[in-house]
Amino acid sequence: MKIHKIIKVPTGEIYVAQGEKGLLEFLTVGDYGKDANIKADFLGITRELNGVPNGKPMPLTEKLVITISTQYGCSMGCKFCDVPKVGAGRNATQADLRDQILTAIRQHPEVKHTKRLNIHYARMGEPTWNYHVVVNALLLHDIVKPYIGDSLIHPVVSTMLPKNNRGLREFLRQWTDKVKNGVFNGDAGLQFSINSTDDKQREYLFSGNSLPLEEIAKIGRELPIPLGRKYALNFALADNSIMDGKRLRELFDPEKFMCKITPLHRTASCEQNHIATTGGYELFTPYMTVEEDLKAHGFDVIVFVPSYDEDNGLITCGNAILSGKLPTSTYELIENER
Repeated sequence: MKIHKIIKVPTGEIYVAQGEKGLLEFLTVGDYGKDANIKADFLGITRELNGVPNGKPMPLTEKLVITISTQYGCSMGCKFCDVPKVGAGRNATQADLRDQILTAIRQHPEVKHTKRLNIHYARMGEPTWNYHVVVNALLLHDIVKPYIGDSLIHPVVSTMLPKNNRGLREFLRQWTDKVKNGVFNGDAGLQFSINSTDDKQREYLFSGNSLPLEEIAKIGRELPIPLGRKYALNFALADNSIMDGKRLRELFDPEKFMCKITPLHRTASCEQNHIATTGGYELFTPYMTVEEDLKAHGFDVIVFVPSYDEDNGLITCGNAILSGKLPTSTYELIENER
C-alpha cells in the first residue's frame, strides 16, 4: 500500500494511502492512558474531568491504537461527521483492511511488542456494511504476529446501526459470537452510537439512516452476554441532547451494556449544523447530570474527554483529511509523489 500523505500531529499520525478502489485514510494514535482523560466510578477513577491538558502520550510499547477505514467515504450522512463529504460509502476490500494495519505498524519498526494493540474499525465508513471486517478481525493475530509478536490485540467496532442494512443482525451476531466471545475471549469491543434517547432527535442527527431506539434494543436483547467489557452505548452529547436514563434502562440491560459519554468533536459538519458541546472540553458540567442519571438507573458509565491536541489534530472520530480539512494543532505534512 503506497502512502501518499502523512500528517504528524501531537498525538499520532494520519495516513492517506492508495487502496484497491481509491484513497483510504487511517491513523496511529498514542494514548494518554485511562488516568488522564476518563472518569469511570466503577473503575475507581472518580475525579471530575474539568478539561484534559495537552500532554505526552504513553510509549507505543505500552499502548498502540490503529484506526482504519472500512469504507471509502460513508453514506450514513450523520450531521456531526465529515466523512460523508468524502463521498458515498464503498466497501474496502479484505486486502485494504489488512494493508492499512500493516502499513501503520511498519511506520513504527521500533515497536517489536506492545502491551495493548487496539484496532478500531472507525475512521471512514459504517463497518457493519462490510463483512470483511469480521474476517479481518479473526485473522488479526496472524497478520500482526511477524511484526509485534504475541502482543495483546483488542479490536473494536463502532456502529451507527443502519436501518437499511439487512445484514446488520448477522454481522453483530458474528462479531459477538466469533470475535468478542470467541477468538478474543472478551478482548474485543462493540459500541452502539446512540447520542440521544429521543427518536426524533436521532432522526435528525443520523439523517434518518439509523434504526429507532426500540429496534436497536431488540438487537441488544438478541446478543449474548459479553465476555470481558460490556457492550457500549455511546452518547456524544450536544447542548440540546435529550437523555432519559429511565427509558434507556427500560430498553437495555445494564448487565450487558455500559454507557460512554463524550463531547461532540468539533468537525466542520458540527460547525455547519450548529451542533456543539459548550464547555465540554473545559468543564465537567455538561456531563454531570447525565452521568448521575445513568448511574442511578444501574449503568456503568465512562466519561471520555479528549485534549485540544487530540481534537484539533483531527485524530478523533468524525474527522477526515480527505474531506478537505487540515489540523489546527501543530502538524507536519509529508507528501509523496503519486
